[in-house]
Amino acid sequence: MNNQNGGPEIEQLIQLLARLPGLGPRSARRAVLHLIKKKDTLMVPLASALDRAVDTVVTCAQCGNVDTISPCNICIDPRRRDAGMLIVVEDVADLWALERAGASRSLYHVLGGTLSPLDGVGPEDLNINTLVSRVEQGDVKEVVLAVNATVDGQTTAHYVMDRLEGLDVKITRLAHGVPVGGELDYLDEGTLTQALHARTDF
Repeated sequence: MNNQNGGPEIEQLIQLLARLPGLGPRSARRAVLHLIKKKDTLMVPLASALDRAVDTVVTCAQCGNVDTISPCNICIDPRRRDAGMLIVVEDVADLWALERAGASRSLYHVLGGTLSPLDGVGPEDLNINTLVSRVEQGDVKEVVLAVNATVDGQTTAHYVMDRLEGLDVKITRLAHGVPVGGELDYLDEGTLTQALHARTDF
């Protein structure tokens, strides 16, 4: 049975949008219909912006962020950054989240994922060697492992710690536990246990 309601170009657009995180076939179909309705004010500018992005967006050779220049705007701004602290994240989305929060004015390093033997992701597939090289240069005094509290995230954190062993750098990790605004009754056992172990003075 053919569910195609428009021409092949429309169907291709739906299929491409459906590949994006958070969008399934129905959401993609709604998005495409909205783009078609707003062709001049939305679809044309979006197509133009995508064309420009293809030509200009690059990965920062120093930290792994995405920007239109390499080194990126974060790396080339040492005056407003604490070059002694390096926050290690799994993905660019994590870097952007920390920047939005404005919690730190340090530098970053994007690993590009986590170690996952089941998915065939090994140390050579991540930006770990470049991290070690940055730390070996001597400017970094503290490495903050801001990886997710998943099995793969923690495995990656331990591997990075092993690789940095023997270098003159302090290694810390993000605190885990009760989130701001969180209610104990809604938290899972792992989070509660971690929060209790990481308790602080009041």
